[in-house]
Amino acid sequence: MAEYSNPNQQGGQDMKSLMIMVVVFILVFAGMKYFMPQKPVEQRPTPAATQSGAPGQPAVAQQGAAASGAAGAAASAAPQANVIQAQDETETTVENELYRIRFTNRGAQVVSWVLKKYKDSSGLPLDLVQQQAAKQFGYPLSLYTYDAAFTAKLNQALYVPSAKGSLASPATLSFQYSDGATTVHKTFSFDSSYVLHAEVSVTQNGAPVRSFLSWPAGIGDQESTQPSGRGQNNSASDVVDIMQAGKVDHVAVKKVVGGATLQGPFQWAGVSDLYFAAVFLPDSPDTASLVSFHNTIDVPKDPTKKDPNNTQAIPEIGAAMGDLSGITRARVYVGPKGIEILKAVHASGPNAPSLEPLIDFGFFGPIAKGLFYALHFLYEHVTTPNWGWAIVLLTVLINILLLPLRVSTMKSSLKMQRIQPQIAAIKERYKKYKINDPQYAEMNAEVMALQKREGVNMFGGCLPMLIQFPLLFAFYRMLPNVVELRHAHWLWLPDLSSADPYHILPVFMIVTQFLVQFYTPSPGVDPAQQRMMAFTMPAFTGFITWNYASGLALYWAIGNLITIGQQAVMNRTSMGQEMRDIAAKRARRKTGVSAKSGAKTIAARR
Repeated sequence: MAEYSNPNQQGGQDMKSLMIMVVVFILVFAGMKYFMPQKPVEQRPTPAATQSGAPGQPAVAQQGAAASGAAGAAASAAPQANVIQAQDETETTVENELYRIRFTNRGAQVVSWVLKKYKDSSGLPLDLVQQQAAKQFGYPLSLYTYDAAFTAKLNQALYVPSAKGSLASPATLSFQYSDGATTVHKTFSFDSSYVLHAEVSVTQNGAPVRSFLSWPAGIGDQESTQPSGRGQNNSASDVVDIMQAGKVDHVAVKKVVGGATLQGPFQWAGVSDLYFAAVFLPDSPDTASLVSFHNTIDVPKDPTKKDPNNTQAIPEIGAAMGDLSGITRARVYVGPKGIEILKAVHASGPNAPSLEPLIDFGFFGPIAKGLFYALHFLYEHVTTPNWGWAIVLLTVLINILLLPLRVSTMKSSLKMQRIQPQIAAIKERYKKYKINDPQYAEMNAEVMALQKREGVNMFGGCLPMLIQFPLLFAFYRMLPNVVELRHAHWLWLPDLSSADPYHILPVFMIVTQFLVQFYTPSPGVDPAQQRMMAFTMPAFTGFITWNYASGLALYWAIGNLITIGQQAVMNRTSMGQEMRDIAAKRARRKTGVSAKSGAKTIAARR
């Protein structure tokens, strides 16, 4: 994209404006992930306080904290007729066109959750269960209580399932367990969508125990140690998502407190990575509560070698949802973060929000969303379909719309240069006054009056930047955050949401950005300063796109090509010729001054 200088300033002031713009550009890119502040999850009172009957704690929570202590004695005294336990471990698979979920009766939990329409990096159907993390910290739809021993007992028990083998959705699968004192019922209902309904109850000696249905750790892509194209590991993008009172909060990994409890009401809550989510939507938002988990696992730095002596710690976060009544009823969404899919899933209650806010587009969210809808329209109705060609076409359309603005900016810049001799004369009359002198303000007033009389817009040269920067930042946030572009290929690029593996586009970016700077006339800028910007801007853009989503580099590079073509045509017009003449005169004048100064210095030395 073309870079325009502010034509209202000369010399150092013009350079200062350019450098300020570059600094702002860098700061905004570097701080995008901090635009939306995160609030830490509220820390729950310690289990000891719960067991002692702390004020405000429900009886079911107190019962759950003391459950394991009474479990052994109660079980020995219970009549054997009430015992409901399976003899062997079995599995039940539930599937529809979207997923295949494999349950085990050990803990009545999920050991595999495959999304049929999405692939992993090996080209196999994507399993959302992170197996290493699940073995250490628990499997999806397991139970959580505030007593570790009791939690382990519930998740290791052999439940009696209502069905074995395979079930085709719509279907209902239930699990029951009882040792005479502890009784557990878990029922799951499935339809043709990514949403299932769960009902869970745990009692101890007939009293309800506060238990949570959980997704303990890991969600989404399994290549958690692989570069994500954003300069970080994939797991670093995991968040705990919370919707309360219509406001969404994305709690980053570093701010997730393990074992903390957040009390409702909330419409939905869960965990997600960039592309997939596991979210609980409670039937009773007012009495729901959430527990967050934060753990780490050691994984090989090089997944191809799997050297146990060369590992790194990767964060794994999770969440569990429960109800104050002791009986948890909720829908569970487990699937992709596709905009249209999420818009169709709403929380309980009238005018309830959808899951669409799970996608975090950042500060430029409205612009990013609008760009995605335009991109999606081109993908569906114009291109082959191919997301890469859709990006190319959208870039062309954006630059066509910006062309009148570029022409207007060029005209404004030319008008400014035409009156530069008059502005220089005004400044010459006031050069003896200091900047804090009242007379100096009169100089500014004369300059502004001259600009107004000649029809010069002092901000005209900055308008393209002011419009293109939000578009660029919106692409920056949108391209690596929409699941539709995950693994989307274009020519040699295998994934538009990740970096170019061969770095062809970043190198091409550097070359085209240099040509943009070269072809764009800047008669109000010192030639030395212009040469410096001609090298610093390409280096900066190459650095930005080197390890970022290749879709951004594609958008930027195509925009540069179009800008070069447009500028080459405009430079051949009479207006362009006049601007080049002004720039040439300024360069000759600067060279002449430098030559004269150098000659005087040599003469003095002699």
